[in-house]
Amino acid sequence: MLYRSLILLSFAPALAQAADDVAKRTLPPSSVGGGDLLGSLGQMLLGLLVVVAVLVACLWLLKRISAPRGGARGLRVLGATPVGQRERVVLVEVADKVLVLGVAPGRVNTLHTLDPSQLPGLQAPAGPTPETGGFAGRLKQMMEARKHG
Repeated sequence: MLYRSLILLSFAPALAQAADDVAKRTLPPSSVGGGDLLGSLGQMLLGLLVVVAVLVACLWLLKRISAPRGGARGLRVLGATPVGQRERVVLVEVADKVLVLGVAPGRVNTLHTLDPSQLPGLQAPAGPTPETGGFAGRLKQMMEARKHG
């Protein structure tokens, strides 16, 4: 896809020359000579439009290339909290299990596996509520419950 874009951009000088030739054939000689302010302004605006169009096309292409393909079906991230500079604990729901994962650069470890019934309010809205404290509060509750029995 990138090669196609580069090939298209390599034709830009030839297209500019062709547009200049067409302008010389269709416009009166006084406006082609460069002495006309309106002709120069029109040429500048046309060039600006071409540059903006190329930028928009490149942005669209980058967005399309960097878009995730497919996505993971049956996988839902319930929340995450940092536990270090580059480490975090993540709750992930897969099938009918909830995994507590430790995520670090280059590593993902399963810390614990839970049933969804062990997490109160799993079907609740994603936003943190004041009484539960969001993901951090739920993780703290689970850790305390695990310590005490």
